Amino acid sequence: MPELTSDQAAAVEVPQRIVAAWAGHDHDAFADLFTEDAHLILAGDVFLQGREAIRTFMAQAYAGPFKGTRVTGDPLAAKFHGPDFALVVTQGGVLAPGETEVARERAIRATWMLARESGGEWRVAGYQNTPIHAG
Repeated sequence: MPELTSDQAAAVEVPQRIVAAWAGHDHDAFADLFTEDAHLILAGDVFLQGREAIRTFMAQAYAGPFKGTRVTGDPLAAKFHGPDFALVVTQGGVLAPGETEVARERAIRATWMLARESGGEWRVAGYQNTPIHAG
């Protein structure tokens, strides 16, 4: 990626803040990184609208199918559309307990639509991921 301004770097850092929230299985910290009206789309027909729906989903996921997991995601690209909107693409996936590398079947590329809110904080307005090895 090209060199970023400090403001652009703050936007590109949002996915790493998601990684940190996930590592702590903190559904509140995770959800608070999304805008109030955000969209989250995941495999398995998951389509969530709004921060509170994301918060509820993640609380259940950390207690169930994502219990003990971590995620990883490295930025591949970032494009800024004005001072308050960015599109970031990452590659990573879910790490099962004890794993250090993402298993082929859980490897994804993700698209993050990031918006800077009035207080200057970058948040996720939209997120969608796609399995790399689908099909």
